[in-house]
Amino acid sequence: MAGGADEPVERLIALMARLPGLGPRSARRAALQMIRRRALLLDPLVAALSEVAETVRECERCGNIATGPLCAVCADPRRATGEICVVESVADLWAMERAGAFRGHYHVLGGVLSALDGVGPEALRIPDLVARAKAEGAREVILALNATVDGQTTAHYIAGELAPLDLTVSTLAKGVPVGGELDYLDDGTIGAALLARRAM
Repeated sequence: MAGGADEPVERLIALMARLPGLGPRSARRAALQMIRRRALLLDPLVAALSEVAETVRECERCGNIATGPLCAVCADPRRATGEICVVESVADLWAMERAGAFRGHYHVLGGVLSALDGVGPEALRIPDLVARAKAEGAREVILALNATVDGQTTAHYIAGELAPLDLTVSTLAKGVPVGGELDYLDDGTIGAALLARRAM
């Protein structure tokens, strides 16, 4: 083999190199470490990957990752009702949860509107959001979308779709930097932006 390893190992390295933050060199180092420490790293990783592949799915209500019909957030009876925080991705939902400033429910869109990428409203979970806000009698929908052009375009589109409903549509305060992404912000910035949200 060109890399000096047998085919199964090269296949493992090639797959790991596809992960965000891991290039070919980092993937090679990680694979070697796992092989050397099989009992401590490789075997538990294989078991965890197998379990995730068999049990993890999308939450029926919000789109978060779940092992049952509902995720832990949606199934928690202590969460406040009447507030829905809209995020682009599961990573953004997790970032909001790390900040600990929001105690309501979430709605994961699965992306943002993007004319360049051919992503229209039908490709996102926007109709589900409108139906959910109506069915659950939401009092407020917080649009916690990234401060990018596509994120703000999506926020304005959603605000228009929610306009006929009797609820408040707010967005995060502009403490979130323009071009910033929630998953890369510190917990304090997210918490402060959420508390200082304003109506759109």
